[in-house]
Order: sequence, then C-alpha cells, then structure tokens
Amino acid sequence: MAGATVVHVMRHGQVHNPDGVLYGRLDGFGLSDLGLQMAERLAEHWRRIPLTHLASSPLLRARGTLAPTAALFPHLEVAIDDRLIEAANAFEGKVFGEDNKALRDVSMIRYVLNPLKPSWGEPYVEIAARMRAAIVDAAAAAGERGQALLVSHQLPIEIARRDATGALLP
Repeated sequence: MAGATVVHVMRHGQVHNPDGVLYGRLDGFGLSDLGLQMAERLAEHWRRIPLTHLASSPLLRARGTLAPTAALFPHLEVAIDDRLIEAANAFEGKVFGEDNKALRDVSMIRYVLNPLKPSWGEPYVEIAARMRAAIVDAAAAAGERGQALLVSHQLPIEIARRDATGALLP
C-alpha cells in the first residue's frame, strides 16, 4: 500500500505489580524492570520507522513504554490521548489472588452475572468507538503517508482490532 498512512497501535510493557492488583485505570503503576527493557527494545525497532505522530494513554505505564521511542524523535510532541486509556472496570484496585477472592465478594456479584457482557465495566461498543476515533485522529495527525505510533492497553487494542476487522465484539 504505497502512499498509505499507517497507524501502529502498541500495548504498554510489563507492569510492576508485586501485589497482583487489578490496576485498570489506576495511575502510579509503572513498568517493571522487564517492562523497561521491553520499552528500550521497542525503541530500537521504532528507530528505523519514520514516525510522524506519537500518542499515548495518560497512564504511567503507557507513557513509560513510549518514552524511549519518543526520545528518538525529539521533534515530535507526545500527545496524551484519553481515548487510549484502559477500559473502565468495577474490579479496579482489587486483588484476585490464586483463589479469585475478589470474584467471591458478595458486593461484586452483580458485575459477573453475564461474563459475555461487560457489566463489570465499560461496554465493548464504547471502547471500540473511542479507539476508532483515536486511530482516525492519529492518522490525520500523522499526515499523508505518515506513520503514527499509539500506546494503549490490551483490552482496548483487542477491541479495536476486532472492530477494524469486522469481527464480533465479545
């Protein structure tokens, strides 16, 4: 596809989370040592790509993943895009542990009545819509034949992939 604008969407690196907290949208969860190594290795890959736009979720782990790549492109300002944030989740801040204690909490039962419908958080169609809008805007910001790099989170990226390919949302 010569001449096409390309938007790359990448998940953040491994998070430092020794207590096993479902961190969701909680900020303050940075990268682990391995996550920092991942970010550095990714920067080596992106060094060869003529990026024209950089954007990140506002969360620390996403910004930390993009930082080494952004340092290679000092002429580009990193846009913080709230639409790239992790999906909302009622279990945020809870620790599941080996026995899934958080799932057995009586006050949380209403969130798991139908595991195929995200009663526990943000509806998939809303995630798809915000990610689609972020990607379209990143393509415009990248310019004709430009390349954008967006750093987001696993569920929003998977939902965006399904949306883009016409696959059914979970």
